[in-house]
Amino acid sequence: MTKSKAGYTIAVVLFGTIGWMIHFIDLPSDVVAMFRGLFGVLTILAYMVIRAHRPDWKTLRENRRWLCLSGISLGLNWAFLFSAYRATTVAIASLCNYMAPMFLIFLSPLLFHEHMTMKKMICALLAFAGIVMVSGVLSGSPADYQPRGIALGLAAAVCFVGIVVCNRHLGEVDALDKTMVQLALSAIVLFPFVLLANRGVTWSFNMRSMIVMIILGIVQTGIAYILYLGAMSTLPVESLAILGYIEPVVSVLCSVFLLHEAMTATGWIGAALIIGAAVVNESI
Repeated sequence: MTKSKAGYTIAVVLFGTIGWMIHFIDLPSDVVAMFRGLFGVLTILAYMVIRAHRPDWKTLRENRRWLCLSGISLGLNWAFLFSAYRATTVAIASLCNYMAPMFLIFLSPLLFHEHMTMKKMICALLAFAGIVMVSGVLSGSPADYQPRGIALGLAAAVCFVGIVVCNRHLGEVDALDKTMVQLALSAIVLFPFVLLANRGVTWSFNMRSMIVMIILGIVQTGIAYILYLGAMSTLPVESLAILGYIEPVVSVLCSVFLLHEAMTATGWIGAALIIGAAVVNESI
Protein backbone atom coordinates (compact mmCIF):
# COMPACT_ATOMS: atom_id res chain seq x y z
CA MET A 1 0.00 0.00 0.00
CA THR A 2 1.34 3.43 -0.96
CA LYS A 3 1.85 6.25 1.51
CA SER A 4 -1.16 8.13 0.09
CA LYS A 5 -3.45 5.10 0.37
CA ALA A 6 -2.26 4.40 3.90
CA GLY A 7 -2.88 8.02 4.92
CA TYR A 8 -6.31 8.07 3.29
CA THR A 9 -7.28 4.78 4.95
CA ILE A 10 -6.18 6.03 8.38
CA ALA A 11 -8.22 9.20 7.81
CA VAL A 12 -11.45 7.38 6.91
CA VAL A 13 -10.99 5.04 9.88
CA LEU A 14 -10.67 8.10 12.13
CA PHE A 15 -13.79 9.62 10.52
CA GLY A 16 -15.61 6.37 11.28
CA THR A 17 -15.07 6.88 15.02
CA ILE A 18 -16.75 10.31 15.01
CA GLY A 19 -20.26 8.95 15.54
CA TRP A 20 -19.10 7.11 18.65
CA MET A 21 -17.37 10.22 20.02
CA ILE A 22 -20.33 12.50 19.33
CA HIS A 23 -22.30 10.19 21.64
CA PHE A 24 -20.37 11.82 24.52
CA ILE A 25 -20.95 15.44 23.42
CA ASP A 26 -24.12 17.16 24.66
CA LEU A 27 -24.45 19.56 21.73
CA PRO A 28 -26.32 19.52 18.38
CA SER A 29 -24.36 17.78 15.62
CA ASP A 30 -24.13 20.90 13.44
CA VAL A 31 -22.64 22.85 16.36
CA VAL A 32 -20.11 20.06 16.84
CA ALA A 33 -19.23 20.25 13.12
CA MET A 34 -18.55 23.99 13.34
CA PHE A 35 -16.32 23.57 16.39
CA ARG A 36 -14.59 20.64 14.65
CA GLY A 37 -13.53 23.01 11.90
CA LEU A 38 -12.44 25.67 14.39
CA PHE A 39 -10.41 23.31 16.60
CA GLY A 40 -9.00 21.62 13.50
CA VAL A 41 -7.66 24.94 12.23
CA LEU A 42 -6.21 25.80 15.65
CA THR A 43 -4.51 22.37 15.73
CA ILE A 44 -2.90 22.96 12.36
CA LEU A 45 -1.80 26.47 13.31
CA ALA A 46 -0.25 25.16 16.56
CA TYR A 47 1.57 22.45 14.61
CA MET A 48 2.85 25.06 12.17
CA VAL A 49 4.23 27.14 15.05
CA ILE A 50 5.93 24.10 16.63
CA ARG A 51 7.50 23.13 13.30
CA ALA A 52 8.28 26.76 12.45
CA HIS A 53 6.37 26.16 9.25
CA ARG A 54 5.57 29.27 7.24
CA PRO A 55 2.60 29.04 4.86
CA ASP A 56 3.55 29.42 1.21
CA TRP A 57 1.39 32.46 0.59
CA LYS A 58 2.48 32.72 -3.04
CA THR A 59 1.26 29.20 -3.83
CA LEU A 60 -1.92 29.76 -1.82
CA ARG A 61 -2.66 32.93 -3.80
CA GLU A 62 -2.02 31.11 -7.09
CA ASN A 63 -4.52 28.42 -6.09
CA ARG A 64 -6.95 30.66 -4.22
CA ARG A 65 -9.90 29.99 -6.52
CA TRP A 66 -9.84 26.19 -6.13
CA LEU A 67 -8.93 26.44 -2.43
CA CYS A 68 -11.89 28.71 -1.73
CA LEU A 69 -14.28 26.55 -3.75
CA SER A 70 -13.09 23.38 -2.00
CA GLY A 71 -13.41 24.92 1.48
CA ILE A 72 -16.90 26.22 0.69
CA SER A 73 -17.84 22.79 -0.72
CA LEU A 74 -16.64 21.13 2.49
CA GLY A 75 -18.72 23.48 4.65
CA LEU A 76 -21.79 23.05 2.43
CA ASN A 77 -21.36 19.26 2.52
CA TRP A 78 -21.59 19.35 6.31
CA ALA A 79 -24.46 21.89 6.27
CA PHE A 80 -26.59 19.93 3.77
CA LEU A 81 -25.90 16.65 5.54
CA PHE A 82 -26.94 17.97 8.97
CA SER A 83 -30.06 19.51 7.40
CA ALA A 84 -30.84 16.10 5.88
CA TYR A 85 -30.50 14.52 9.33
CA ARG A 86 -33.26 16.85 10.53
CA ALA A 87 -35.52 16.20 7.50
CA THR A 88 -35.32 12.39 7.33
CA THR A 89 -33.67 9.47 9.14
CA VAL A 90 -29.92 9.36 9.74
CA ALA A 91 -29.72 6.13 7.70
CA ILE A 92 -31.37 7.64 4.61
CA ALA A 93 -29.44 10.92 4.87
CA SER A 94 -26.16 9.03 5.22
CA LEU A 95 -26.98 6.73 2.31
CA CYS A 96 -27.73 9.71 0.05
CA ASN A 97 -24.45 11.34 1.11
CA TYR A 98 -22.59 8.10 0.33
CA MET A 99 -23.84 8.30 -3.25
CA ALA A 100 -20.90 10.69 -3.78
CA PRO A 101 -18.35 7.91 -4.47
CA MET A 102 -20.68 6.40 -7.07
CA PHE A 103 -21.09 9.82 -8.71
CA LEU A 104 -17.30 10.12 -8.81
CA ILE A 105 -16.80 6.69 -10.33
CA PHE A 106 -19.25 7.31 -13.17
CA LEU A 107 -17.97 10.86 -13.78
CA SER A 108 -14.24 10.06 -13.53
CA PRO A 109 -13.77 9.25 -17.26
CA LEU A 110 -15.34 12.62 -18.13
CA LEU A 111 -13.87 14.77 -15.35
CA PHE A 112 -10.47 13.16 -14.77
CA HIS A 113 -9.95 11.04 -17.92
CA GLU A 114 -9.37 7.96 -15.75
CA HIS A 115 -10.01 4.52 -17.24
CA MET A 116 -12.45 2.35 -15.30
CA THR A 117 -12.05 -1.41 -15.73
CA MET A 118 -14.95 -3.84 -15.38
CA LYS A 119 -13.38 -5.41 -12.27
CA LYS A 120 -13.09 -2.05 -10.54
CA MET A 121 -16.66 -1.15 -11.50
CA ILE A 122 -17.90 -4.44 -9.99
CA CYS A 123 -15.94 -3.71 -6.79
CA ALA A 124 -17.52 -0.25 -6.61
CA LEU A 125 -21.04 -1.64 -7.09
CA LEU A 126 -20.45 -4.34 -4.45
CA ALA A 127 -19.17 -1.69 -2.01
CA PHE A 128 -22.27 0.43 -2.64
CA ALA A 129 -24.52 -2.62 -2.14
CA GLY A 130 -22.68 -3.14 1.14
CA ILE A 131 -23.31 0.42 2.30
CA VAL A 132 -27.04 0.02 1.53
CA MET A 133 -27.10 -3.10 3.72
CA VAL A 134 -25.04 -1.53 6.53
CA SER A 135 -27.17 1.63 6.61
CA GLY A 136 -30.29 -0.30 7.61
CA VAL A 137 -32.32 1.68 5.08
CA LEU A 138 -33.84 -1.52 3.66
CA SER A 139 -35.80 -2.03 6.86
CA GLY A 140 -37.03 1.55 7.04
CA SER A 141 -40.64 2.68 6.79
CA PRO A 142 -41.92 4.31 3.55
CA ALA A 143 -42.80 7.35 5.68
CA ASP A 144 -39.08 7.88 6.30
CA TYR A 145 -38.41 8.64 2.63
CA GLN A 146 -39.03 12.37 2.78
CA PRO A 147 -38.24 14.08 -0.57
CA ARG A 148 -36.72 17.11 1.15
CA GLY A 149 -34.38 14.95 3.24
CA ILE A 150 -33.34 12.91 0.21
CA ALA A 151 -32.69 16.09 -1.80
CA LEU A 152 -30.55 17.56 0.99
CA GLY A 153 -28.58 14.32 1.32
CA LEU A 154 -27.93 14.23 -2.44
CA ALA A 155 -26.90 17.90 -2.32
CA ALA A 156 -24.31 16.93 0.31
CA ALA A 157 -23.06 14.22 -2.05
CA VAL A 158 -22.74 16.71 -4.91
CA CYS A 159 -20.71 19.00 -2.63
CA PHE A 160 -18.39 16.10 -1.82
CA VAL A 161 -17.83 15.60 -5.55
CA GLY A 162 -16.99 19.31 -5.69
CA ILE A 163 -14.35 18.84 -2.97
CA VAL A 164 -12.62 16.12 -5.00
CA VAL A 165 -12.81 18.08 -8.26
CA CYS A 166 -11.36 21.20 -6.63
CA ASN A 167 -8.53 19.26 -4.98
CA ARG A 168 -7.66 17.66 -8.33
CA HIS A 169 -7.22 21.14 -9.84
CA LEU A 170 -4.91 22.36 -7.10
CA GLY A 171 -1.23 22.73 -7.83
CA GLU A 172 1.57 21.61 -5.51
CA VAL A 173 0.05 23.07 -2.34
CA ASP A 174 1.50 21.95 0.99
CA ALA A 175 -0.91 19.61 2.83
CA LEU A 176 -0.81 21.74 6.00
CA ASP A 177 -1.51 24.96 4.10
CA LYS A 178 -4.31 23.37 2.10
CA THR A 179 -6.01 21.85 5.14
CA MET A 180 -5.75 25.09 7.14
CA VAL A 181 -7.52 27.10 4.44
CA GLN A 182 -10.20 24.53 3.67
CA LEU A 183 -11.13 23.85 7.30
CA ALA A 184 -11.19 27.58 8.09
CA LEU A 185 -13.56 28.23 5.20
CA SER A 186 -15.77 25.29 6.17
CA ALA A 187 -16.13 26.68 9.71
CA ILE A 188 -16.98 30.12 8.29
CA VAL A 189 -19.63 28.61 5.98
CA LEU A 190 -21.15 26.62 8.87
CA PHE A 191 -21.34 29.59 11.26
CA PRO A 192 -24.49 31.28 9.80
CA PHE A 193 -26.09 27.85 9.23
CA VAL A 194 -25.59 26.93 12.90
CA LEU A 195 -27.03 30.26 14.07
CA LEU A 196 -30.14 29.91 11.89
CA ALA A 197 -30.71 26.22 12.67
CA ASN A 198 -30.38 26.72 16.43
CA ARG A 199 -32.30 29.95 16.99
CA GLY A 200 -33.67 30.04 20.52
CA VAL A 201 -31.66 26.97 21.55
CA THR A 202 -29.43 27.21 24.64
CA TRP A 203 -26.15 25.36 24.24
CA SER A 204 -25.03 23.44 27.32
CA PHE A 205 -21.25 23.24 27.58
CA ASN A 206 -19.79 20.83 30.13
CA MET A 207 -16.27 19.56 30.81
CA ARG A 208 -16.77 16.14 29.19
CA SER A 209 -18.25 17.65 26.03
CA MET A 210 -15.42 20.16 25.72
CA ILE A 211 -12.67 17.56 26.23
CA VAL A 212 -14.17 15.15 23.70
CA MET A 213 -14.77 17.97 21.21
CA ILE A 214 -11.16 19.17 21.51
CA ILE A 215 -9.92 15.60 20.87
CA LEU A 216 -12.31 15.45 17.92
CA GLY A 217 -10.88 18.69 16.58
CA ILE A 218 -7.24 17.63 17.01
CA VAL A 219 -7.31 13.96 15.92
CA GLN A 220 -10.42 13.35 13.80
CA THR A 221 -10.26 16.77 12.15
CA GLY A 222 -6.81 18.40 12.15
CA ILE A 223 -4.69 15.25 11.74
CA ALA A 224 -7.29 13.28 9.75
CA TYR A 225 -7.91 16.04 7.20
CA ILE A 226 -4.19 16.57 6.62
CA LEU A 227 -4.00 12.90 5.60
CA TYR A 228 -7.35 12.96 3.80
CA LEU A 229 -6.95 16.09 1.71
CA GLY A 230 -3.27 15.36 1.08
CA ALA A 231 -4.17 12.01 -0.52
CA MET A 232 -7.26 13.23 -2.37
CA SER A 233 -5.31 15.02 -5.09
CA THR A 234 -3.14 11.99 -5.92
CA LEU A 235 -5.20 8.79 -5.53
CA PRO A 236 -7.31 7.33 -8.39
CA VAL A 237 -11.01 8.05 -8.07
CA GLU A 238 -11.96 4.39 -7.60
CA SER A 239 -9.57 4.13 -4.63
CA LEU A 240 -11.07 7.27 -3.09
CA ALA A 241 -14.55 5.84 -3.59
CA ILE A 242 -14.08 2.29 -2.38
CA LEU A 243 -11.69 3.03 0.50
CA GLY A 244 -14.08 5.79 1.56
CA TYR A 245 -16.74 3.16 2.23
CA ILE A 246 -14.59 1.83 5.08
CA GLU A 247 -15.76 4.84 7.14
CA PRO A 248 -19.37 3.65 7.69
CA VAL A 249 -18.12 0.13 8.45
CA VAL A 250 -15.90 1.48 11.23
CA SER A 251 -18.78 3.64 12.44
CA VAL A 252 -21.09 0.63 12.67
CA LEU A 253 -18.45 -1.53 14.35
CA CYS A 254 -17.88 1.21 16.94
CA SER A 255 -21.62 1.31 17.64
CA VAL A 256 -21.73 -2.47 18.04
CA PHE A 257 -18.60 -3.05 20.13
CA LEU A 258 -18.28 0.25 22.02
CA LEU A 259 -21.90 1.38 22.37
CA HIS A 260 -23.32 -2.16 22.45
CA GLU A 261 -25.91 -1.45 19.76
CA ALA A 262 -27.46 -4.34 17.82
CA MET A 263 -26.46 -5.15 14.24
CA THR A 264 -28.48 -7.36 11.91
CA ALA A 265 -27.14 -10.23 9.82
CA THR A 266 -27.76 -8.05 6.75
CA GLY A 267 -25.49 -5.38 8.24
CA TRP A 268 -22.68 -7.87 8.85
CA ILE A 269 -22.96 -9.13 5.26
CA GLY A 270 -22.84 -5.53 4.02
CA ALA A 271 -19.73 -4.78 6.08
CA ALA A 272 -18.04 -7.91 4.68
CA LEU A 273 -18.94 -6.80 1.13
CA ILE A 274 -17.39 -3.36 1.64
CA ILE A 275 -14.17 -4.66 3.17
CA GLY A 276 -13.91 -7.42 0.56
CA ALA A 277 -14.46 -4.97 -2.31
CA ALA A 278 -11.78 -2.65 -0.90
CA VAL A 279 -9.24 -5.47 -0.55
CA VAL A 280 -9.93 -6.87 -4.02
CA ASN A 281 -9.87 -3.40 -5.62
CA GLU A 282 -6.48 -2.57 -4.12
CA SER A 283 -5.08 -5.93 -5.24
CA ILE A 284 -6.15 -5.56 -8.88
